[in-house]
Amino acid sequence: MSRAFDLILFDLDGTLIETAPEICDAVNDTLRQFHRPEVTQQQVNHWIGHGTRTLLIQALAFVGDTSVDAVRQSDSLALIAGAFDQHYQRRCGTRSHLYPQVREVLQVLRAQGVKLAVVTNKESRYTATVLDAHHLTPLFHRVVSGDTLAAKKPDPAGIVSCLEQFQVPRNRALFVGDSSIDVSTARNAGVTVWALPYGYNMGEPIEACAPDRVIADFTALLSVVPAGSTA
Repeated sequence: MSRAFDLILFDLDGTLIETAPEICDAVNDTLRQFHRPEVTQQQVNHWIGHGTRTLLIQALAFVGDTSVDAVRQSDSLALIAGAFDQHYQRRCGTRSHLYPQVREVLQVLRAQGVKLAVVTNKESRYTATVLDAHHLTPLFHRVVSGDTLAAKKPDPAGIVSCLEQFQVPRNRALFVGDSSIDVSTARNAGVTVWALPYGYNMGEPIEACAPDRVIADFTALLSVVPAGSTA
């Protein structure tokens, strides 16, 4: 039996790695530095998905009882974002962890010749730090971050770029994520999408996004390679 897909692309936060606790730490480090009220872990979980800068802006808008647009246009944003960058770089890897069987399954897939890529909206400097902290970087053939290309998810550019690089047709590619953003991105790219139920989907059940399949955990991905491959 041959493998079902030649390329598997993954979201990062909420799919490969549970990162929300340390993101929340960095946001609250920043808010405290500028004498702002703190936000809760649940709020941060709901804001994850569009990149950490957007998440910071949403947090600032909430604690300041103002609009996201007002925060984006404020003179203080650059200073606050710079402080957040320092806090998050320091926090990366401190309270995040791989979801069950992630490393083992990635190793099996790569050994079976599947091309592996990350497509995330997280900015590249944070993506690299998080992947390195958990020793995942060597397992991926390509990493596309939120600032790698001109557009980010749900724009399909990241997926399309990987399809072109690895010369894989759409019907031989699978996207694995945890949110409506990921499902929309895969649909926009014309590739199959499987979703995990344990990540960050703005508080909504992933089933409502109608992915092609909802998988309980990473071990379900072993079904795409020949029987007998084990994690």
